[in-house]
Amino acid sequence: MEGSSSKDSSVASSPFSSPNVSALLKIKIISWCQETGLPVSIRVRVGERTFSLHKHPLFSKSGYFQKRLTESNELELPQDFPGGPETFEMIILFIYGSTTLVDPFNVAALRCAAEFLEMTEEYCTGNLCERFDLYLNQVVLQSWDDTLIVLQKCQMLLPWSEELLIVSRCIESLAFMACMEILDPERRRDKPVVTLEALTGEAWNSETVKAIASKDLWIKDLIALPFGFFKRIIGSLRRQGMKEKYVTPIIVFYANKWVLSKKTHQYWENSGEKIADSDSDNKVSAILQRILDLLPIGEKASRAIPVGFYFAMLSRSLEFGLTSDRQVKLQDQIATMLHFAQVEDFLLPQIGTESISSSKELATMKTIFSTFASFNMETNPSPSASNSIVAELWDTYLSHMASDPQMEPNKFMELLELLPISYRQTHDQLYRAMNSYL
Repeated sequence: MEGSSSKDSSVASSPFSSPNVSALLKIKIISWCQETGLPVSIRVRVGERTFSLHKHPLFSKSGYFQKRLTESNELELPQDFPGGPETFEMIILFIYGSTTLVDPFNVAALRCAAEFLEMTEEYCTGNLCERFDLYLNQVVLQSWDDTLIVLQKCQMLLPWSEELLIVSRCIESLAFMACMEILDPERRRDKPVVTLEALTGEAWNSETVKAIASKDLWIKDLIALPFGFFKRIIGSLRRQGMKEKYVTPIIVFYANKWVLSKKTHQYWENSGEKIADSDSDNKVSAILQRILDLLPIGEKASRAIPVGFYFAMLSRSLEFGLTSDRQVKLQDQIATMLHFAQVEDFLLPQIGTESISSSKELATMKTIFSTFASFNMETNPSPSASNSIVAELWDTYLSHMASDPQMEPNKFMELLELLPISYRQTHDQLYRAMNSYL
């Protein structure tokens, strides 16, 4: 996959040079008339176009036409015919004996159309269903780029592409090739696998994370996919045995692009979907919720994901008003990793908030640190280095909150006493917070 290149979620038309299909079909139909002496006798309408064709070639290869043209010589295909008139035109060209080029950009539509038209071995040996399946299996699924193109094209061909297992075959193939990329020892000597270890103990920065993700083009390709496909690839990676320390960063990179990045709205615009800002927010919110279900929790997460990522996700969840159970899940995860956090990652009240002391951001931070204290009282009641780190972080955070003129003394004292005094090996940040308040 060394030569793989990132592609947008909506693939452009085929770059392969191909003959003018309409002109070729016209020549084929005229030749058939001359060879057999039979005029065209069937009219098939597809979308806005009407095709005048011969009965025999249609009947010889298509069960659909055999069944539908017994009593009438005219037929209109449904609006959801896979691929529309352009794909139908290529199918007819095949029926008339031409060897029009098949490529990754059109094979999914051709396969779905052939299935719709019942072009199976029952009606003709070497019929189109089998031929397109062979091309998919022997050509497309052996190539990262080709498989990615076909999968992206499948979005416009649902549910046909799903029922024919084209989607699942592409997903399994991409996951397999990604696993091989990780396992390739020669490749790994020259270029280590991308992980999130470099971000441990660093403040979260979306642009830095974006730069890390772009180091491996196969990762860049995967995080460009629609979430439905992406989720299934993650499931396949885990089933095929990819280690969690390699799977989890891919999920984080996806979340960074589609949820956390300042350019999220721009990515949606480039995805080919015409959506308003409100619709974009709804899509981001939906992805945010579903990504939380993909992430590992507990000890697995603490080894693979920077705590700053969870803070960034929590901030977005407050912005979008996610359900409380999902926020609690994030808060609990952060509480187990607080000693790795940076003050820069903490939730700050939005600019223009009238009262910091009553803001949802401060209330959320209070809950996180309370959870940390409760958890440590049960599992590690004696003083420890991690407790001291967390206490200093909390005192530093309070020094930012203390400037609120509406902060009541009893409220401030409650915040100061949130963590046991035994956690504090030094009191410098505590004095600074008290001095700011006074």
